[in-house]
Amino acid sequence: MTRTLDIGGRIELLPMDAHFCDISIGLYRQENAQGAVFRVHTYSQREGARVRIDSVKRAMRVLGGMEETPEGLLRFPCGAAHLLAVKRLFLEACKQGMDGEVSARPLTILDKKSGLHISATVGSDGVYQITADREESGAERRVRLVAGGLAKLGELEKVKGAEDRVRFNCGAAHDALVGVLLVRAPNVRSVLRELEQAANRGVLAAPSTQN
Repeated sequence: MTRTLDIGGRIELLPMDAHFCDISIGLYRQENAQGAVFRVHTYSQREGARVRIDSVKRAMRVLGGMEETPEGLLRFPCGAAHLLAVKRLFLEACKQGMDGEVSARPLTILDKKSGLHISATVGSDGVYQITADREESGAERRVRLVAGGLAKLGELEKVKGAEDRVRFNCGAAHDALVGVLLVRAPNVRSVLRELEQAANRGVLAAPSTQN
């Protein structure tokens, strides 16, 4: 008797994986008693496909600070979904090769447009303050832009009365996840276009169409 796997609702899709035979990989959301959990899944029956899925899951744990459940699902320690951020994390994880080293991103970036080093520093209340390494003309504007980019990319909340501060709605710190988002925050418009294009890429191919 065939058993159907309940994989949840798909929230993101990589239609062709450049690192493994152009297979499709999907990210699916489920809920359990601990909150939101996520499954990385492919219908491909190619030899080695499961190894590739495991490498994507490993990258999501390292890059996003996620945990793996005994069932092989992924979750954030706070139990929240952080839906937009986890989509971004999934796509970044899929860019990592199967054998290369994966490490968490730093919380400081070089803003190429201004030449400033911009950092995100978390306080005890889970609020991230965005700062530049120099006080000069345009620095404050770039800091506000990066803070706004984080808010849009990861659905972080802006702190009232402080345009340089943002936080996750769960109130917890997510340093690794912020590191992933921070790299793209200065170019938030292009990232949002990329996410929109990804959302319009059709559906995950059925097993009969993947070898």
